[in-house]
Amino acid sequence: MMVFWQPGTNLRDYVSQNPPLVTFFLCLLTLAISFICFSSYSYTHTVPNPDTVKDWNHLLSSFSRHKFCVQANASSSELVSPVPSPLMDKDSLVSSTKTLTTLHLKVPLSVTTNSNSGSMKNLALHTAFRASQLHLGGTESVDVTLEFLTENDSYTCLTIRAPAHLLPMKLLPPECPEFKKNISPLHVEVSDKKPAASQTCYSLHSQDDPTLTVMLTQDERNVAVRHLMEVSVCLLGVCLVLCVAATLTQSLIRRHHWNGLDIQNEPLMET
Repeated sequence: MMVFWQPGTNLRDYVSQNPPLVTFFLCLLTLAISFICFSSYSYTHTVPNPDTVKDWNHLLSSFSRHKFCVQANASSSELVSPVPSPLMDKDSLVSSTKTLTTLHLKVPLSVTTNSNSGSMKNLALHTAFRASQLHLGGTESVDVTLEFLTENDSYTCLTIRAPAHLLPMKLLPPECPEFKKNISPLHVEVSDKKPAASQTCYSLHSQDDPTLTVMLTQDERNVAVRHLMEVSVCLLGVCLVLCVAATLTQSLIRRHHWNGLDIQNEPLMET
């Protein structure tokens, strides 16, 4: 019996004779180790909440996917009525009506233009989006005003007016201070097409701000770690069962082989 029950030898023989099953075993083992490493990382580090489909980083990156162009049949000096941007304290940062919310925030957005003569200083742009264009869902209108007070500044003042349920209300950017100089916004249209050579267009560039990313809480991380460890233990158990099964299978094959040799080596009985 000891001749046939040799786990190391049997497992080595089985590995050399069954490459597909060995590949499957290695995949399971790699997946289990990956889950263990990821659970360890999640336990010791803060990680973004994957269930948060919209935060301010997502919203600002949606702005940068569009171009803002002055209407082709309008002069560049056509202005719209200034959008009020009063200094809002902490209690009045969000002013709501029955269905709309207005926010006046300092956000990590910078602007460039295709016009060589266009100045970025004391520039304000006003436009309207459909909620779907900002990946907020729905067809409601979202009014946006951007104020750029200095050139080459990575931050700007954003005044956004939209239904409250569309906007991410967690981890709001800081409020934008009031400026003594009121700037009349230039009306622009949102365009995803290549603009004409004579048309003045503006492009926004966003950068992720870690302080605006919604992270998992400690309790949520503990639940995720527990689930990852449970799956890892199950996968390791399956790997152990496969190893034992491979060893027993190879042992049976070896015993059958030896029994066949013994039968062949038995002398023929004389009649």
